[in-house]
Amino acid sequence: MIIGSDKCLAVLSLIALAGCTTIAGTATDSAPSAITQSAGVAHPEIWPAYEYPVPEQADDEARITRLIARMTLEEKIGQLVQADLCCVTPQDVRDYNLGSILVGGNSGPNGNDLSPAPDWLKAADDFYTASVDRSDGGVGIPLVWGTDAVHGHSNIIGATIFPHNIGLGAMRDVALIEQIGQVTAKEIRVTGQEWTFAPTVAVPQDFRWGRAYEGYSSDPDLVASYVGAMVRGLQGAPTNDNLLAGPYVIASTKHFLADGGTDKGVDQGDSSISEEALRDIHGKPYGPAIAEGVSTVMVSFSSWQGKKMTGNKSLVTGVLKERMDFGGFVVSDWNAHGQVAGCTNESCPQALMAGVDMYMAPDTWKPIYEDLLARAKAGTVPMTRIDEAVARILRVKARLGLFEAGKPSSRAYSGQYELLGSPEHRAVAREAVRKSLVLLKNEGVLPLAPGGRLLVAGDGADDIARQSGGWTITWQGTGIDNSHFPGATSIWAGLDQAVTAAGGSAELSPDGSFTARPDAAVVVFGETPYAEFQGDRAALTLDPQLTGPYETMRRLKAQGIPVVALMITGRPLYANPALNAADAFVVAWLPGSEGGGIADVLVGKADGSAHIDFSGKLPAAWPRTADMADGALFPLGYGLTYASPRTAWTALPELDASALGGDSRLWFSGGVPAARWSLLVNGESEVDEVRITTVPAEILDGRVRVSAENYLVQEGARRFAIAGGTATVSLRNFEALDVSKETNGDVLLLATIKVWDAPASAAIGAIGPNSRGFANLPLAENGEWVRYGIPLKCLRNGGADMAQLTQPFVLTTSGRADYAIGEVRLGSDAEVVVPCS
Repeated sequence: MIIGSDKCLAVLSLIALAGCTTIAGTATDSAPSAITQSAGVAHPEIWPAYEYPVPEQADDEARITRLIARMTLEEKIGQLVQADLCCVTPQDVRDYNLGSILVGGNSGPNGNDLSPAPDWLKAADDFYTASVDRSDGGVGIPLVWGTDAVHGHSNIIGATIFPHNIGLGAMRDVALIEQIGQVTAKEIRVTGQEWTFAPTVAVPQDFRWGRAYEGYSSDPDLVASYVGAMVRGLQGAPTNDNLLAGPYVIASTKHFLADGGTDKGVDQGDSSISEEALRDIHGKPYGPAIAEGVSTVMVSFSSWQGKKMTGNKSLVTGVLKERMDFGGFVVSDWNAHGQVAGCTNESCPQALMAGVDMYMAPDTWKPIYEDLLARAKAGTVPMTRIDEAVARILRVKARLGLFEAGKPSSRAYSGQYELLGSPEHRAVAREAVRKSLVLLKNEGVLPLAPGGRLLVAGDGADDIARQSGGWTITWQGTGIDNSHFPGATSIWAGLDQAVTAAGGSAELSPDGSFTARPDAAVVVFGETPYAEFQGDRAALTLDPQLTGPYETMRRLKAQGIPVVALMITGRPLYANPALNAADAFVVAWLPGSEGGGIADVLVGKADGSAHIDFSGKLPAAWPRTADMADGALFPLGYGLTYASPRTAWTALPELDASALGGDSRLWFSGGVPAARWSLLVNGESEVDEVRITTVPAEILDGRVRVSAENYLVQEGARRFAIAGGTATVSLRNFEALDVSKETNGDVLLLATIKVWDAPASAAIGAIGPNSRGFANLPLAENGEWVRYGIPLKCLRNGGADMAQLTQPFVLTTSGRADYAIGEVRLGSDAEVVVPCS
């Protein structure tokens, strides 16, 4: 609830603050000009005040007091540290008394993020058992396991995958949001986890941001209306105690604060907005989260006015904990503490003093533990702050019922694998898909006739991974196929089932060719999966290589075949060519595992009417061009229904957006380096350097021959035949490249290479003005294209300054060699991961 006068309560009916705040129970007009402004320093008194509704339990408080009195300093510090499954063992948990583990997007039991569900439950048992071991005389506090179940229990093969949040924002259904939370919590419990890092309550203001699809809407009121329902679905009522006795987990609203408000939509960037905008736009969803007793809040990587959120005491302590009365605990994001001024991944007492209670230190947990312990022993980190953080964590664990629950496999719902993707759960997801679809154009082709001949085209039509997007089984949602989605339905399969069940026929043809002339065609196109880092874009447009279906639509239309454009996307994008070419245009967002929900709306009844009408509305404005500054083509809230009056379509201007699109992390493809980059070959010294612009070419006195080789397209690769000696192939960018954030995020340098004659040795590396780092590359002589990946942190650990790279890709070989390079980029979908040297 909100504390204050009736005047402010009226203003704040949607947990909003519009020029009004509550101070000591009175309503006053906020006057920013009268407040002393200091960059990055918040003024809690102008923020709304709330009351955390979770009642303190007397027996829990007594237990917490007793435990803190008995705990050693080492045990207390252990509670403040969270390690990732990639980099921790049950023995580590036992030895260091760690309070929590998490599973990152590319982690999984036994080092396999594709591990089956029973392996997850066994791992949960193993870690729990280690945490409660008291053989050393310790108190044995059970750990809590966190996971990014952001659109269903999306790490688990066979789980129900819901539409990503932007699609849920389009459906405008608060009750269904709560059901989605309930289903997600129940499926998490099957595999033994207790904590989801959801819901994301970002309010994206610039959809060039690669995580924009994790936000429900650009409208803070819409986001705020959903948050309480999702938290309630996950945790139950705020008065709930012993959550593990019911079908619940603890939730985490994230990322506090303004992760969706960074300048130019840069991930982990800076938001230079005013404090009032920070409060009224990005702070608004935290009111309903606190009103529902959300257990944890995750702090953002991003900055506000130049100050990193993870180190901003005025916001984390002053606003969130004190003014908003948040009574759970605060966790940082993945090594985000290392970005705070004066900190590193291995040392950051500033985060604790700012109000962070638990460090998410996935691969740096041990140095963080040791650093905090040393500082506590030296008295430079006060025990009062340590004890407060520990008490907050223990209070949430007590509310969860963790102390009495026993090992995960003994709890309710554990091991009931039939609940994963159960028909009842899939029905909820299918309803969400139906309600999330947004119709932007319809010239009479929809609904589709069920008894006719339907052509389904586009390379995304039969690809469940693509329709599910990032944060699905793997971090970026890449490296997986339909076999990883048992029980799921692709868009093609859903349409085929609906049409054939009514006596019609359907044909799948990615390129739009057909054996029998169809009565209509659905062309599925749009984005491919991505998550943070990989998703950032310079413009609101598809990558050029994804626009091929535009021509398919034009070709079908020229043959007199009605065309439905169905767009898979995590954000509104410039798509005028498809809007012009198609007779109908449907935004499907990232619908997840239940593609049948699309057919429920698109395919009509025998009498030509619709089974289910469109109800989705745009959760954000749709751009007129690739730059939102040029205005909206369709406003927030726009969406047609079958009952909407038909109006004549006015052709939209079509722009050449190819120069604006593209992936800034794609450095070499199609046989050429990225714009303003150079492809270089060197011999024994830099004096030998040759820039390759045309092929074939013989260089280094004929010792190296460079020619074209086919990869994906004709002459889409460059082949290097080396007679002997040392030779180096590299990519140079004259503007130093900063990939330090990607390095922290476990991103890989990917090189797709075919080898005919393997060199005696090979090393892959990166070079900066005053630094270089290399790792051995085990090139295999197999005559096949192989996508090798080297973790960027290997190059950093080898000495490269990842914030100042002028040659981000360097491949040096010795001896006779013959190989080709098809592509160089950043990503996470390696076929062969090269270990650090």
